[in-house]
Amino acid sequence: MILVTGATGYVGGRLVPRLLEDGHKVRCLARDASRLKNRWNGAEIFQGDVLDESSLIAALKGIDTAYYLIHSMGGDNEFSKTDIIAAENFARAAENQNVKRIIYLGGLVSPDENLSKHLSSRLETGQTLRKFSVPVTEFRAGVIVGSGSLSFEMIRYLTERLAVMITPKWVNTKTQPIAIRDVLRYLIDALKVEKSTGEIIEIGGEDILTYKDLMTIYAEVRGLKRYFVKVPVLTPRLSSHWIGFVTPLPSRIAKPLVGGLKNELICKSTKAKELFNFKPISYKQAVELALQRNKEGKTETIWFSAYSSGIKNKVNPVHLTQKEGMIIEKRECVVNANIETTFKAFTSLGGKNGWYANILWRIRGYVDLIFGGVGLRRGRRSETELLPGDPLDFWRVEEIEKNKLLRLRAEMKLPGEAWLQFQVEANSDQNSILTQTAFYEPKGLLGVLYWYSIYPLHGFIFGGMIKSIKTSAEEI
Repeated sequence: MILVTGATGYVGGRLVPRLLEDGHKVRCLARDASRLKNRWNGAEIFQGDVLDESSLIAALKGIDTAYYLIHSMGGDNEFSKTDIIAAENFARAAENQNVKRIIYLGGLVSPDENLSKHLSSRLETGQTLRKFSVPVTEFRAGVIVGSGSLSFEMIRYLTERLAVMITPKWVNTKTQPIAIRDVLRYLIDALKVEKSTGEIIEIGGEDILTYKDLMTIYAEVRGLKRYFVKVPVLTPRLSSHWIGFVTPLPSRIAKPLVGGLKNELICKSTKAKELFNFKPISYKQAVELALQRNKEGKTETIWFSAYSSGIKNKVNPVHLTQKEGMIIEKRECVVNANIETTFKAFTSLGGKNGWYANILWRIRGYVDLIFGGVGLRRGRRSETELLPGDPLDFWRVEEIEKNKLLRLRAEMKLPGEAWLQFQVEANSDQNSILTQTAFYEPKGLLGVLYWYSIYPLHGFIFGGMIKSIKTSAEEI
């Protein structure tokens, strides 16, 4: 029996189905079990939080191997302290439940370097896990390249959007990128390679490249001409704000990430080659595969799928209809289409498909970016599918029930909490009733003033949206 933590995240969300395909019994730990509801057939889902040790006991009972794939960098500025507490709780609970082994995916670092806060946290998490009696296999990886990965998305957006790049000296730092498919293979093969137990294993692809090389090779694969102008004055803080403006990475995530770009991420150990019998693919191959997956719309997970990468981090769903002080704006209409078609129409919103009155949503997205929010550029993981926990521009899928309901929680900067819900019910065999509801829980006087200041636009935006969904469903 295998436990996977971080199953809502980029790596964990890809690891679980592969473990199931290999015939393993898999249990997933999530702070909100509903986010993994019906995600994978055969996987057990346990609700628990690594910051609450008592909630881990049931999840770890009977577990042979536990994958620790948790990182709280997206949560707040105290992520390094949070990481240590979480690792201690998990390792202690694993020890108490007689878990035989922990497999941890950390960062490729050198302990004697002047590490950034982000890389230090990765190193300290591994050290904390090893303080207890359960043997730990620690894989250390640098830049992970794959459709939807944080590193790939940063490289992709910078290269696609900027023909001439003003670059700081960190673009000449060397790194050893690795494809997500090879990371997953190492993680899975470790179950069969007994000699990897208790080892620290550095993993990387076959190429050692600079960050400038990463963008140059990406441009070559895409057939783009790109030019670089190096400047000595672009500090990590300025770099993070620039990345936050040009790419989907909020500056709060870009800042600790950019801080680590001064450190060379190169494998100094040959242990991976000695223990594992396969050759990782090249960086160029990894880019080509990632672009192909994007083109085919087959991105399995994306870097901001995990809760900690969102602005809000609530676990329990809100009982919207029972919440005092909630402002509720509801609209209904009859749609001359069945419930399946109507459901398809409103679950296709966002990303490349856009929203009604797109120019107004884009303006709201730019305002959100200015105030440090996520903006609109996160798009959607898949153009044809939504799952609980999926990002959808500056919304997050809080609940989805096939052919019935979609509830989105706002992750844009707001003086309060907001949700947008769509619900469809059968009216007859040939038509359905669509209900669109905006919920807003203001925070203080500012929250109330915010709501009523934009209320005149709601008739146009939300009124037009439900009419647009109705039209789209009737035309399908």
